[in-house]
Amino acid sequence: TTEPSSDSDSSPTVESVEDNPDGGCHIYRNGYYGSSIDVVEGILEVNIIQMTSIQMTESQAENSLVDFVVTCQGSLPTDVCTVVSDPTCQVSKSMVCDPIVVTDECLLTIRRAFEEPGTYCINITLGDDTSQALASALISVNGGKST
Repeated sequence: TTEPSSDSDSSPTVESVEDNPDGGCHIYRNGYYGSSIDVVEGILEVNIIQMTSIQMTESQAENSLVDFVVTCQGSLPTDVCTVVSDPTCQVSKSMVCDPIVVTDECLLTIRRAFEEPGTYCINITLGDDTSQALASALISVNGGKST
């Protein structure tokens, strides 16, 4: 139960009652408690501002590489996760998470590999200890070329 203190201090007191299994006694605890709340800004917004296909030689053509340039607003992220799904964004094909270091401005390039041509839904999530923000895009990968 919580009740106001009888002296001039307006801090609430806490009284707890616990059953004691060794004889049915009760233990009473009285005291004061305090707490604090820290308000953090968090990552407010993520935007994919550019998608660029990386040109590779014939011998490297087994995977298509795409660079995603991403910006964000709010606090600086400490990790990035990329989920590649089917074009409906319903069936996940792969997920990659990496720690990142962003020191000044939230502008980063994320490189991801695609094993075969096709249309994919990309979800990029930036996170820190207190928040996450997501951006999504559809991308068409055509054997080393993306649109």
